[in-house]
Amino acid sequence: MVKPSILVTRRWPLAVEQKMSEHYDVELNRSDRPLTSAEFRDAIATYDAVLPTTTDRICAASLDVPQARTKILANYGVGFNHIDVSAATERGIAITNTPDLVSECTADLAMTLMLMVARRTRDGERELRSGDWDGWRPTHLLGTKVSGKVLGIVGFDRVGQELARRAHHGFGMDIVVCHPTPVEASELAHFGARQVSALEDLLPVCDFVSLHGADAPEKRHMINSIRLNLMRDDAFLINTSRSDLINETALAQALMFDTIGGAALDVFDGEPRVHRLLSQCDNLVMLPHLGSATREAREAMGFRVLDNLNDFFEGSVPRDKVA
Repeated sequence: MVKPSILVTRRWPLAVEQKMSEHYDVELNRSDRPLTSAEFRDAIATYDAVLPTTTDRICAASLDVPQARTKILANYGVGFNHIDVSAATERGIAITNTPDLVSECTADLAMTLMLMVARRTRDGERELRSGDWDGWRPTHLLGTKVSGKVLGIVGFDRVGQELARRAHHGFGMDIVVCHPTPVEASELAHFGARQVSALEDLLPVCDFVSLHGADAPEKRHMINSIRLNLMRDDAFLINTSRSDLINETALAQALMFDTIGGAALDVFDGEPRVHRLLSQCDNLVMLPHLGSATREAREAMGFRVLDNLNDFFEGSVPRDKVA
């Protein structure tokens, strides 16, 4: 039996690539760079399946292939807003993702970012590496206590719940939740949380605000200048979720004029490009999209893609079909 041909658009963990080669005729993108739109069109015309990641911007033009051979885009990642779902559906191309596998690791990183920005660890390490530290003193690099503070979680998805678990049970934080649908009272009680109906009710009462928005177009730039002005002047904003949830120009202005205490970002609008004003903000911690960057999580994501491919080519509905 001829193995289905698949293109993997970026390098994946070695264990996943090896396992995939047992079942499929695999072509690896050994250059490990995002495909151009023209290269993507060639792939759609050539392979039975294409395995993209969040770095592949798959617009309608990328899918404009008269005789497309590809019938499934098995996405490596939870989010799929980088794919023009309507265009893919019109061409009979199924889309899958890899949910439920990165929640713990992403929550770990969100907690890390909270601690980094509150305790000014970036400033401290930079001072040490530059050789500028001249010893302990009572007012040196004073930060903000995290334990016992109020944490606002915007979007109480699996990552948000895992963050609430760490923050409440590990750091004794009070949790305020803003979610589009009512959260079960028993679930809120487990995290010592209360739910509010709108961002406008959450932002003014929190010491820390962590974003965990869902993949919905109306979420773009949900954090704008108006909402930033609702935050306390000593509060911190954290984003390990979608890259377009924050208006970065407005955030840079808030940071430069100290209308909020600081921010910590793992994702950026238009990444890998970083807004030039953000780079000038000293009260900002930035990481290069490391939320799921553990061996355990990245391997699990790859094996989940393989599960979806197996379902599809065996004639079943893939377990993580989103379109």
